[in-house]
Amino acid sequence: MSGTKNFVSLGMFIIDEFAFLDAAGKPTGRILPPQEQFPLPHLQTLIGGGGTYATIGARIWLPASETGMIVDKGVDFPQEIDDVLKSYGEDMWLFRNRLGAGTTTRALNRYTGDQRGFQYLTPRVRITPRDLTGTPLFRPATLHFICSPTRAAVIMSEVAEVEGWTPLTIYEPIPVRCIPEELPALRDVLPLISVLSPNAEEALGLLSIPLPPTKSSIELACQTFLGFGVGSGGNGWVIIRSGSMGAYIASRARPGAWIEAYWATEQSVVDVTGAGNSFLGGLAAGLTLTNGDVFEAAFHATVSASYTIEQLGLPQITRASTDVRNEEWNGDSPWGRLQELKARTAP
Repeated sequence: MSGTKNFVSLGMFIIDEFAFLDAAGKPTGRILPPQEQFPLPHLQTLIGGGGTYATIGARIWLPASETGMIVDKGVDFPQEIDDVLKSYGEDMWLFRNRLGAGTTTRALNRYTGDQRGFQYLTPRVRITPRDLTGTPLFRPATLHFICSPTRAAVIMSEVAEVEGWTPLTIYEPIPVRCIPEELPALRDVLPLISVLSPNAEEALGLLSIPLPPTKSSIELACQTFLGFGVGSGGNGWVIIRSGSMGAYIASRARPGAWIEAYWATEQSVVDVTGAGNSFLGGLAAGLTLTNGDVFEAAFHATVSASYTIEQLGLPQITRASTDVRNEEWNGDSPWGRLQELKARTAP
């Protein structure tokens, strides 16, 4: 028996806070610009978390009833954020009240000049496949997770505990664990993963390939991961997300190919936070809509990322509809962007 969700992310929901400092570590006085999508502009707060961005990336293409994630609500969970999340569709969110367990997971994004630092302000609440048991999120067709290779192995062991559940799995390595010391653990878990998707810097970091990334070094990294054996029988996929260069996609059975980024110039890029997460949510949705064609699904993924980088914070539904094909996000049609991107990359 399968669940009703096509996509579920095990990533966390986070309330992001921001601080802007000069080289001496003193506040610069800079604040986030007031925009409608900021639930609490006076607190300089944004909705964040890799799971949140991935789930919205899938929601761009799928009804709310087919996507989902767990949101742990602490005693400090703002009603304004609750309202914003529900505007995407109440069916998406499994809210768990942690009123006696503390605050909502929060993190500080500290900008010192051009350098971004990130730190959790509260203890993290990790989500595992066991948390889905007995909920509407149980046994989704596609499962997305962001973690270290060691935790990925634990997650896959919990998936195996559910009889008859064989989801397509999209594994996004956590950046701080993309170091050579983690490579043995990654190689151990790769046969259990359907899609491995680090970004370019993370892929090269795991394999001790010098930075900065180039198309040739990214292609080398992709072939190296495939050589280790991704997926059952080595039939999985590697997708290396490469920012303005696009994304490189390959399997053992199909030669590698580049999908260009939707935005060809930086003029439309406001903030890349969450772009990789939303890319993978879009990929999962695309796999549902294209009967598992990873190359075709990558176009959906690229469009999802394009909506995320246009502004600070999450993209917004600007025209709602009971038919997702008639919805608009950020004032534009995802399906229109999809056709435009395909036309640009046609031979």
